[in-house]
Amino acid sequence: MKLVNLLRSGSLRWLWLSVLVIILDQATKLMATHFLAYHQPIPVMPSFNWMLTHNSGAAFSFLSQAGGWQRWFFSIIALSVCAVIVVWMKRLPANQSWLAISLALILGGALGNLWDRLWLGYVIDFVQWYYQSFYWPTFNVADSAISVGAVMMIIDAFKHKDEPVD
Repeated sequence: MKLVNLLRSGSLRWLWLSVLVIILDQATKLMATHFLAYHQPIPVMPSFNWMLTHNSGAAFSFLSQAGGWQRWFFSIIALSVCAVIVVWMKRLPANQSWLAISLALILGGALGNLWDRLWLGYVIDFVQWYYQSFYWPTFNVADSAISVGAVMMIIDAFKHKDEPVD
């Protein structure tokens, strides 16, 4: 009962958003794996394809050719970041919803990609944007949630830059 009350009050009440991100991320990755052929782009509109890829590295395929140790390294980092985010959210005043939402998005995205990394050894990506011959690295719903959450955090930092820090 104490856990339920904790989740209903304060900034942890936004954890439902993390769960939603994980569900959407895993559902879209399952669909991408089922309907897309590996590395075969399917044009959706100019500058946008669906294309299934596997990323065994971090952002922008960083360390993807490192030999396997990076799977556990990035998993430990993700777990550590997730723990810090949950503690941060727990300590956050209830009136800081914008920051809590941004943290919930980042948490959901990190856990969605962590699930792939632990169970598959790579992260499933399938959204590809490009302009002429420039291709943005393929990404997924979890990456999008992390990016939106990070932008929200930056906006929040500028909104509150003149407020005193406790």
